[in-house]
Amino acid sequence: MGKNFIDDKDFDKIDFRETTLIKADYENCTFKNCNFSETDLSMSEFIDCKFDNCDFTTANIVKTAFKGVVFTGCKMLGLHFDDCNEFLLSMHFKSCQLNLSSFYKLNLKNSKFENCSLKEVDFSEADMSKLKLKDCDFNGAVFYQTKLQETDFTSAVNYSVNPEENNLKKARFSLQGVVGLLDKYDIIVEP
Repeated sequence: MGKNFIDDKDFDKIDFRETTLIKADYENCTFKNCNFSETDLSMSEFIDCKFDNCDFTTANIVKTAFKGVVFTGCKMLGLHFDDCNEFLLSMHFKSCQLNLSSFYKLNLKNSKFENCSLKEVDFSEADMSKLKLKDCDFNGAVFYQTKLQETDFTSAVNYSVNPEENNLKKARFSLQGVVGLLDKYDIIVEP
């Protein structure tokens, strides 16, 4: 028995805690104002889909594939993206809350983060090379053995990155943001 295939369908204001989302391959679908909070999305595949103003808080995304997916204005607290299907992983986050989530060991080179809250997110051992982290808040985010070559932090805020534990070759920082590279030394930098 083959997997279900659903394409070019719009889903609007559906609470998937009450209506089960069929495990399927979804292609070119749009989900608006939907609630996926604490639901099981495991083993599903989303290709070129858009999620607008959806709630994914603590959803199960084990072996879920996100390929060319755009999340806009979504609440995505406590998600373990490191459990996703990594094959062709490509996600674009705009104005999303990703606090307390994990991207441990993921290749994020084909992903984008714009105007996102990434507080206490784990980026340990992830590959974030060449990303432009536009207007993102990284308060309490963990960067350890993270590949950040040519990554653009110039408009990011509240990050703390230890240059001795991460690869920062040719990474870009704003002058005021350089303080986030000195946190480990417990020094005071005054304007």
